[in-house]
This record gives sequence, C-alpha cells and structure tokens, in this order.
Amino acid sequence: MTNKKIIACLDIDNRRVVKGKKFQDVKELADPLELAKKYEAEGADELVFYDISASVQQRGMFLDLIRQIAEDIEIPFIVGGGIQSLSDVELAIEAGADKVSINSGALKNPNLIEEASERYGASRIILSMDVSGTAREKWTVFAKAGLEDTGMDAIEWAKKGEQLGAGEIVLNCIDEDGMRNGYNLELTQAVSDAVAIPVVASGGAGSADDIREVFEKTGAQAALVASVLHFGLVSIPDLKQAVRSVSNEQ
Repeated sequence: MTNKKIIACLDIDNRRVVKGKKFQDVKELADPLELAKKYEAEGADELVFYDISASVQQRGMFLDLIRQIAEDIEIPFIVGGGIQSLSDVELAIEAGADKVSINSGALKNPNLIEEASERYGASRIILSMDVSGTAREKWTVFAKAGLEDTGMDAIEWAKKGEQLGAGEIVLNCIDEDGMRNGYNLELTQAVSDAVAIPVVASGGAGSADDIREVFEKTGAQAALVASVLHFGLVSIPDLKQAVRSVSNEQ
C-alpha cells in the first residue's frame, strides 16, 4: 500500500464552513481560513475547498477567500464548486489551487474535463461525482449539489471521466454524507475496479475505524473527511495512525 491520504474537506456556503446530512439541513460551523490552518498543522495530506452553492446560485467562486487559504497553507489545495468553463479552471489555478475539482460543469459539458486536462495536465484535474442509489438499483450521478438526478450510471461516468483525461475521482456517496456510518464500500470498490486512476472515498466517515476499513476493503487511494473533524469527534493524527496500521498489516 502506498501513499494513502487523508484529505480534510471544507464545504463552503456564504463564505463559511458548513455541514449537513445527505446534502440537507446545512448549518454554518466555522471560519474556513482558521480550519484550513488547523488541519494542515494537524497533518492533513491535502485540503479541499468545495463551494457547494456556486453552481446552484449560478455565481462565481469566492476567489479572494481561495487566495487567502492558498497563501496560508503549503499542503496540496483542491478547489471545486462553480467550475463551469475552462476560464473558471484558470481562475481557480491562478488563485492558488493545485488541483481543480469539476462536477456539474463536466456533466453539462464533458469536454471541459478533456480541455482542462490538455491545458493543465491530468494530475491537476479531478472529476467529482455525487452519487446516490443502492446495490440493488443503479447508482446514479447527481448534479447541482445533489439536487438534480441526471439518471447517468455512476460507473459509466467514472470510466468516461478517465477517458476524457481526469487524473483522479472524488466519489461522494450522497446517502452516507454526514451520517458517520462509514463509507459506501461497495460503491467505492466498484468505481475503483472500473478505473485505473486514483479514487478518493467521500461521504460517511465517522471514526478512525471507517478510514481503516475503506483502505482495507476497497481500492480507494485517499479518504475525504469533514464533519467528524469539524465537530472534534476524531483528530487527523488518529486518522493517520489508522492509515499506518493498515500499511503495517499489508
């Protein structure tokens, strides 16, 4: 096992860190700059900034806030939300993003992944997928922060994203988001099996054991963590220890 990562996630709305459950009942929690510095100091491998309302509100990114965070941290910084065009990708990178995560914009225009990958390199372009469904039904991809069911098969969309040039996939299970019951292992493994690029498990972390389990039982290369960190239920050092324990067993 190599380079398994813990990625701290800041969901942003109204310039504040927020969190809900299954993309609903979203509440403001904290200042994003403070949390960004805190999570870097605690040992997060990467930090992701998701503007969860930019696409829904059809507005631009909070570029000044992105610049502030980028200036104050040194770990890889991922920016997503409201990325609708190649110029948006450029703006995010100019503001300090090391990687750009594209979700609704790619569903609307799949060629955006290809164009961005060709210009900036696949390693800087992430396909973000919000997925809902059960193993007995088709896993489908949602747009606009989980509000719009596209009807698109998640496995096929992951494959398409890789073909278009995405260098990584963030796979967020809407059904587990904020529930702290653990990641959707079956979905995570299915997508990991379908593509050769790294898959980041997202949605459902409730403990260090959940981190250990997703790395032991799926092909995920990283785990995205949000609410359990924000509410102080687990620390990044605890999660890093879980990663090391898996590495020692393999």
